[in-house]
Amino acid sequence: MLLRSDSFADGDPIPAAFAFAKPHPESHVTLSDNRSPQLTWSEVPEGSASFVVTCIDDDVPTVGDDVNVEGRSVPADLPRTEFVHWLLVDVPATQTELAAGACSEGVTAGGKSDPAGPAGSRQGVNDFTGWFAGDVDMGGTYLGYDGPAPPWNDERLHHYHFEVIALDVERLDLPEGFDIAQLRAALAGHELARARLTGTYTQNPALA
Repeated sequence: MLLRSDSFADGDPIPAAFAFAKPHPESHVTLSDNRSPQLTWSEVPEGSASFVVTCIDDDVPTVGDDVNVEGRSVPADLPRTEFVHWLLVDVPATQTELAAGACSEGVTAGGKSDPAGPAGSRQGVNDFTGWFAGDVDMGGTYLGYDGPAPPWNDERLHHYHFEVIALDVERLDLPEGFDIAQLRAALAGHELARARLTGTYTQNPALA
């Protein structure tokens, strides 16, 4: 299976229009357009009954002491972990493309409660839910796509892995508001093929 995008090429920087935040000359960062990127997949295996779409950044700092702190930087060699940006399931087998902005247009403070997506599809919780926990202005449950917003002082370039997974079932056994662990468990025994597209993003002027 192959995955491509008109929004960015594999291995290239993701345009700021598809990010949650973008660099700002005075405040370091500001909110961006937060559009979901265009995606097209092909060479779908026979017997595909639905698709899953995910986006995960695996360059997230495991220690947040220096994140976005004036006069400090996040070392490139700091151990990293995952940050989930998008979990989309039950995409009909007849759908092999998502238009730019089809699943997200703009930042919603507190998270999107009913994110747009293909008919019949469902979307899980992304990790902005935990990131903004306790924030009076931004706290809430973040469902669907919310794009890149890496620390502006991170010395490491972040990589965002978009994946489309073909399944042999039309609907996964998942609760509403499912997370990545629940999705991975539900995928067991149903995966036919997967394709990956990776884009990069930074808000650090030294890396741009």
